[in-house]
Amino acid sequence: MARLNAVLPLCVALLAVLAGQSAAGRYYSDEVQDKVRKEVEKAMAYNPSVGPALVRLVFHDCWVNGCDGSVLLDKTPTDGTNTEKKAVNNIGLAGFEVIDTIKQKVGAAASCADILAFAGRDAADILSGGKIFYTIPAGRKDGVVSSAAAADANLPESTFDFGQLQTNFAAPGRNFSVEDLVVLSGAHSIGVAHLSSYRDRLGADATPIDSDYQSALAKATPPELLGRGQNPTVPNNPRDASAAFQKDAAYDPAAVGVSPTRGVLDNSYYHNNLINKVLFKSDWVLRTDGFAASKLQEYKDNAAEWNSDFAAAMVKLSNLPAQGKNLEIRKNCRFTNQQYYY
Repeated sequence: MARLNAVLPLCVALLAVLAGQSAAGRYYSDEVQDKVRKEVEKAMAYNPSVGPALVRLVFHDCWVNGCDGSVLLDKTPTDGTNTEKKAVNNIGLAGFEVIDTIKQKVGAAASCADILAFAGRDAADILSGGKIFYTIPAGRKDGVVSSAAAADANLPESTFDFGQLQTNFAAPGRNFSVEDLVVLSGAHSIGVAHLSSYRDRLGADATPIDSDYQSALAKATPPELLGRGQNPTVPNNPRDASAAFQKDAAYDPAAVGVSPTRGVLDNSYYHNNLINKVLFKSDWVLRTDGFAASKLQEYKDNAAEWNSDFAAAMVKLSNLPAQGKNLEIRKNCRFTNQQYYY
């Protein structure tokens, strides 16, 4: 999935919003979950880009060998340092320091996999203004394997066509439906993406994309930058872009029918998709399937339904069982316990 780190120029605006939410934050009777919540609130108030990063981490962890915290590992006995963090499809992953901080607070009372699942849940709650909330159980264990190759083999790519996406989501061990695919794609209402992930959308032979939006993207992030070793980012959502970018892209949030509030996890993705103003081929191709296209329209028209369905899909995602043997509760989320003492 696309990088979900909120764009940094939005920090000042979001800080005020998040500070208000933190003052009246959600509290849990479970001590671990309450500590997770408090740390996520503090981290997002300091750096709003953390929120989208945490939501993204849940998908990128659970989609590879289940929810086992393997995406957090820097090194393993079997994979060395070539862990999931090094995967091409994991470009721009962030939020690891927040998980580290929480682990220091809760210690052995929670696995790293549980911490990540809870943190992603709380980030979604805050980013949606409390409209997306769900409960998930504890009890996940941490894996001891983390492979960049496995991550690239399992995570869907931004250039996938609809058939490839459908096959990826329906794979054994996941069994996610087309509806789940459309629902979870709505997370592209937040965060940023690297030029390398949408380069294919900037050429004359690109899958359908609004011409003004395409020109604005090419102006903001010229494709030739990749040849110079640069890989800049733009917001996934034109709603979150600068006023200058929106002018170039002929994007007016009010005219499109979305809230102009930047950085909110909401159904604006569906409004944007239906006017060809989405970044990725994997976004646009949802329109090529009759059922998927009908769900795009449905979620555009009914924000409350998408909020509810997204919460349900995140529960399903967060409950994907860990695969493999020798599961543990790590002492440090970046290393297996075998390596902890070395």
